[in-house]
Amino acid sequence: MAFSIGGGSAFADSKMDSVISKTIGVAYKTGGTSTAGFDCSGFTTYVFKKVGLSLPRTSKAQYSVGTPVAKSKLRSGDLVFFNTLGNGVSHVGIYVGNGKFAQSSSSYGVTITSLSQSYWANRYVGAKRVMSTSSYQAVAYD
Repeated sequence: MAFSIGGGSAFADSKMDSVISKTIGVAYKTGGTSTAGFDCSGFTTYVFKKVGLSLPRTSKAQYSVGTPVAKSKLRSGDLVFFNTLGNGVSHVGIYVGNGKFAQSSSSYGVTITSLSQSYWANRYVGAKRVMSTSSYQAVAYD
């Protein structure tokens, strides 16, 4: 199952698409950083490492890197952040296009979710672009 549901993903048949699609359905595991189970930031760290980019380990630390991006300007590969615990950034996912993001959720494991789903829309904090244009082009196109 490719995550470019409905087409239009910049990552269709790309390195990042391939990595994410192979992780769909992997169970949630607190502290998990491998296909044996991921937490949210373990998932993002794993995907970016597979395409040759390193990220800090936690969602809060990931929020401290990169360049802020307006929700209307999101592109595939941007990190999207949420406040799920009421105390600032506590969840992260990877924007995949078409208003959707890939994440490791405690309820469903690795899944593709709509940013407009009320739970996520109400907890959205912001997004960061962590890939330069050249890095983006390297992982967006084989």
